[in-house]
Amino acid sequence: MALGVAEVAPRTARIFLSYKRNVEPDQALAHDVVANLSSAGHCVFIDQRLIVGQAWAEEIEKQVRQSDYLIVFLTAESSRSEMVRGEIEIARHHAAINGSPRILPVRLAFDGPLPYPLNAYLDKIQYAVWSGGEDTPRLIRELLDVVGCDASPESGSREPSSIDVGQRPPAYAAPLPVPGGTLDVDDPWYLARPTDATALALIRQPGQTLTIKGPRQMGKSSLLMRTISAGLDLGKSVALLDFQLVDEDGKANADLFFRRFASWVAEQLNLPDSVETFWHAGYSSPQNCTRYIEQHVLAPLAGPCILAIDETDAIFQTAFSQDFFSMLRSWHNRRADPTRRGWKKLDIILSTSTEPQFFIDRAHESPFNVGVTLRLEDFQSDQVGRLNALHPRPLAAADVDRLYKLVRGHPYLTRKALYMTAGTTPTCSVDELFATATDDRGPFGDHLRDYLLRLQRKTDLIPAIRQVVQGRTLSDELAIYKLEALGLVRRDGHTVTPRCELYGGYFRERLRSDG
Repeated sequence: MALGVAEVAPRTARIFLSYKRNVEPDQALAHDVVANLSSAGHCVFIDQRLIVGQAWAEEIEKQVRQSDYLIVFLTAESSRSEMVRGEIEIARHHAAINGSPRILPVRLAFDGPLPYPLNAYLDKIQYAVWSGGEDTPRLIRELLDVVGCDASPESGSREPSSIDVGQRPPAYAAPLPVPGGTLDVDDPWYLARPTDATALALIRQPGQTLTIKGPRQMGKSSLLMRTISAGLDLGKSVALLDFQLVDEDGKANADLFFRRFASWVAEQLNLPDSVETFWHAGYSSPQNCTRYIEQHVLAPLAGPCILAIDETDAIFQTAFSQDFFSMLRSWHNRRADPTRRGWKKLDIILSTSTEPQFFIDRAHESPFNVGVTLRLEDFQSDQVGRLNALHPRPLAAADVDRLYKLVRGHPYLTRKALYMTAGTTPTCSVDELFATATDDRGPFGDHLRDYLLRLQRKTDLIPAIRQVVQGRTLSDELAIYKLEALGLVRRDGHTVTPRCELYGGYFRERLRSDG
């Protein structure tokens, strides 16, 4: 619900405050900021009293889109929050098309690196700094100045480039908290699966095409990182691209996308950007891009090269996706051309959550049905037991069985549960974990509410997931594949069921109505 005045004055700003609920100092500072901005006549939305459900997700989506500003509190806790990340992503998407909301990051007693992809989203934006209660009046003055006259914060703020630039890791490799996100290649708690051995064996060979496929939060990016790390150890050059970072302009303009893609590859390989020199008006964008990669990228390289693209799904629904993936397929085929031996240097690794055949009409031009496809699966019960044994305070065998029954080996949820209950400093007891598992404020609440918000952006899937959690038959193949890609359902033959007991219980309660 919105707090503040009912009538919007000419200079009144609509503000959405994004923060980690029930965590300090976020909660107390949020109260002070809301009170002061509202007193100044601004219309502030803060998610405190809404009842979580489909209507909640609709309201969050609506309020972010209607806002002029999204103020986001950044702490060690909030930077790991799936909900905070989701609200930022909605704001970025809407701002790219409509010009608002403007994101105003505020670091709360936190100067560490942001996890990926928040660092890629926010590191180029000026932010305000709050170190303690004595900074609250100054922070409120800065925010009032910004939303009142659209000026950038000055006192206590600085360009992110001034934060230890020389020591900050590359954007993609920024340290990621446990659990969640891409695991560091040296993480001792990483649990290798059979697909790891296959990927590492393949990358030792020249000219490979590899697809890593699985629902979100299955470990695709972690396996991708380990594979390219092995390639680096073998002396291969690497161009790692994350298509989550393709903006709306790039998705709307095919030629702009192909030019940026070519420049991006060259930049990743520390080669000069000569796109304008190679681009020729008489060729199509895929032809120009292919010429550029062959002559400007592969020719100068003395050794083999890996082109790794994470989150390929991000461009599946663009008008040019067919042309782009057909181009990659042609690069795969060119390795066999005796007149173009340079292409044998190139490995192509793609990660995807979605079944590409629904978006690529011409199967013979798809790069996803050649080479090797590795489909990631949930952990088996014995793997959950092995992961449990790595923790400082491992759970009893009976509790490991209960955990497996609850989340069915979901990699992220398994790690999260063990982190909270079996870590060095547990944040909840085992009994609390199971008793409050489906609560909105429970141990998985942030994750579950983020899913509800995602479904609100894919309203065609709400009736489909409702059918599944209510035990009714779902026969819409496209809806099934989309729900599988989201990681919400599993298929066993012709039967589609909730991916785990946790999801079934939560969405059965939140999506009860067909209205």
